[in-house]
Amino acid sequence: MGLSPDNVHGLTLAVSSSIFIGTSFIIKKKGLKKAGTTGTRAGLGGYTYLYEPLWWAGMIAMIVGEIANFAAYAFAPAILVTPLGALSIIVSAVLAHFVLEEKLHVFGVLGCVLCVVGSTSIVLHAPQEKPIQSVKQVWQHATQPGFIIYTCIVLILVAVLIFRYVPRYGHTHMIVYVGICSLMGSLTVMSVKAVGIALKLTFSGTNQFKYFETWFFVLVLAVCCLFQINYLNKALDTFNTAVISPVYYVMFTTFTILASVILFKDGVSQNGSQIVTELCGFITILSGTFLLHKTKDMGDDSPKEPLVVQTRWPSSFSLARWVPFSLA
Repeated sequence: MGLSPDNVHGLTLAVSSSIFIGTSFIIKKKGLKKAGTTGTRAGLGGYTYLYEPLWWAGMIAMIVGEIANFAAYAFAPAILVTPLGALSIIVSAVLAHFVLEEKLHVFGVLGCVLCVVGSTSIVLHAPQEKPIQSVKQVWQHATQPGFIIYTCIVLILVAVLIFRYVPRYGHTHMIVYVGICSLMGSLTVMSVKAVGIALKLTFSGTNQFKYFETWFFVLVLAVCCLFQINYLNKALDTFNTAVISPVYYVMFTTFTILASVILFKDGVSQNGSQIVTELCGFITILSGTFLLHKTKDMGDDSPKEPLVVQTRWPSSFSLARWVPFSLA
């Protein structure tokens, strides 16, 4: 059976989104490197990249990609759109090789493949979400004990990563920065769904912005975006782009599916085969992540500069990135 016109539109938007998002990683890193030559690097707590036009060009490309990705979910089901976020990994890895001259070891390539295969397997076998008809319905789900507990755990983990592990391991373990982005990203997507529903219903004639719940979700979305932008910039400025992209995709997808299952309680509809397939997907992801960590520096034969470890945590936060509703 062929694809419906809506599905074709959704898939086209999703592919376009991945191209824009994958390209934005490269443009932003070029901007970060250029800004680092005239001021404090983002990886060391600097924010001179905010004055760099190239970085903003990358941000615009990312925003365009996110808008396209958001629109894709209005036409096609998530089971078709979400796996296409993996295309951004391929785009960024190829461009990083030719534009940034970042080499990826053959085992790193294998790690990327394993990450994509594993995360795609999880997404394709994730439980279907129940239709949501209003912002108040999302609010009712979000105020259930299960999701409140999940949100508290996420916030605690993010706080621990920021105040304990970033100063010590932020420059040597990319999982710290990427973990912060991914955890906050799971909350971002839930807010995006609520805001998207509000916009859709408002455009259809039922104003949803007169409700307190809508503006609360908008506030959560804005805060989560700022955290993601900030720490993704630090990750891009410190580690290999071709490695960051797949790991971020894997972690973001995993936490997003988990948050969605908890929020909408769709897991009860799964059978044993689906659960086993998802477990296999997790194992595949872990294998790919391990390879990426172990080979992230093997593709670059050039001598490394001594690593300067930050001993003082910066006293303020600033803008940085969201990728989120897609993976990228």
